[in-house]
Amino acid sequence: MPLPYVLLSAAVSLDGYLDDTGPERLLLSSPADFDRVDEVRASVDAILIGAGTIRADNPRLLVNSPERRAARVAAGKPAFPLKVTVSGSGELDPAAQFWHTGGEKVLYTTDKGAERARRGGIDADVVGLGGELDWRGLLEHLHDVRGVRRLMVEGGGTIHTQLLQQELADELQLVLAPLFVGDPEAPRLFGPGAYQGGRLRLVETRRIEDVVLMRYEPTAPGSAGSVSPADRHWLALACELAALCPPSETAFSVGAVVVAADGTELARGHSREGGDLVVHAEEAALAKIDPADPRLASATVYSSLEPCARRASRPAPCARLVLDAGVRRVVTAWREPDTFVEGADGTGVLVAGGAEVVVLPEYAQRAKAPNGHLLG
Repeated sequence: MPLPYVLLSAAVSLDGYLDDTGPERLLLSSPADFDRVDEVRASVDAILIGAGTIRADNPRLLVNSPERRAARVAAGKPAFPLKVTVSGSGELDPAAQFWHTGGEKVLYTTDKGAERARRGGIDADVVGLGGELDWRGLLEHLHDVRGVRRLMVEGGGTIHTQLLQQELADELQLVLAPLFVGDPEAPRLFGPGAYQGGRLRLVETRRIEDVVLMRYEPTAPGSAGSVSPADRHWLALACELAALCPPSETAFSVGAVVVAADGTELARGHSREGGDLVVHAEEAALAKIDPADPRLASATVYSSLEPCARRASRPAPCARLVLDAGVRRVVTAWREPDTFVEGADGTGVLVAGGAEVVVLPEYAQRAKAPNGHLLG
């Protein structure tokens, strides 16, 4: 099921704390960074915080700039993003500023928590998720029912930790403030537990007055039977590579990326790369990797179109090349149509060879775009 793009946003001290234990909120960001956060808020469809943040900070969670609110309205959006909070118990103060400022609000809770929240006078759309909180179910509801495509998560630390541990975060925007807290009782950004996402990719650093913004993306592919934010990232890149293919009337334009289990890109390729008019994307990418590379056994091949099962231009089709390389996981956007090969079933060849194939149909239109002239 499609999910929103999930952006985690936080500011921490040099020793990794979100706050101190004093009665007033510790301000970690600079004035210019607060304005940057306001700009990010204006760019998203919804902002999420936990019930603990409402209790501790009583935030309004608004887009403060009139110009940014006006730009949202001019673009056909509400002046304020949807405000979202999560509470297992449903025990929240109905007088909190969160409920009485900005636009629409939604509370996600358990079924019992939903009953408690409604009895307590919470002025919001209250959604019960069953017997316990389910982050994937919450995100699916936001996407499918509330139309949220970009979600900004502003905390607290428990929520950030859970989303990262469940591989549901697409981006981390972390601001590092030049001070130390040093109190072991103070709240930290991330808690203990198993983090499956591997090494993150640093995509931007920016000095903002006396703080530093660092933007990271997860890179590690999902495990068997799961889809991670990194899977979506790499498949989107494969679709971008497809657009680099020289146009052809007799072959599809396809992009492919091979990624190790730790998120390292091993190689990329696209159809007709380097002037070879019959080379396929997976073939081009795999040819750049040492066949003895031990990382291939746990790697993932991302291809905008499923690897071919039959071809006339080379002895081995791409599905066989993938299997022969030792790769046992493929993520693709689109099953091959019968345009050139009737009954093509690269997925069937891969599965029969012991590989897992994951199809993410939400990327199909991106994959088809460079092939529109072949699809009628």
